[in-house]
Amino acid sequence: QVQLVESGGGLVQPGGSLRLSCAASGSIGSINVMGWYRQAPGKLRELVAAVTGGGATTYADSVKGRFTISRDNAKNTVYLEMNSLKPEDTAVYYCNGRGVVTVAGVLPEVWGQGTLVTVSS
Repeated sequence: QVQLVESGGGLVQPGGSLRLSCAASGSIGSINVMGWYRQAPGKLRELVAAVTGGGATTYADSVKGRFTISRDNAKNTVYLEMNSLKPEDTAVYYCNGRGVVTVAGVLPEVWGQGTLVTVSS
């Protein structure tokens, strides 16, 4: 069974930093795209950042210049370095994997359980 497990969320003051990690477990060969989404109360889930196996990245306009996504393909792990955090970054952050190659076939999409990030003084 493939699982994505996030860690690193918590409470941080405005202007502070946090680093999220997401590790994939199970019989995984590779993951095409790994990314982070977030969902704030009363809002739709939105893409924050994503990275391909080749290292190509994409970011939401609201986080460009403040967040950095990276991945370790050997470990099937993705990271999100978040700097200059703002109260509006408060949300549950979800790890996402698309095109997950397993011994049983390719899974279109897998989600983590989410980790809460709260930016408040």
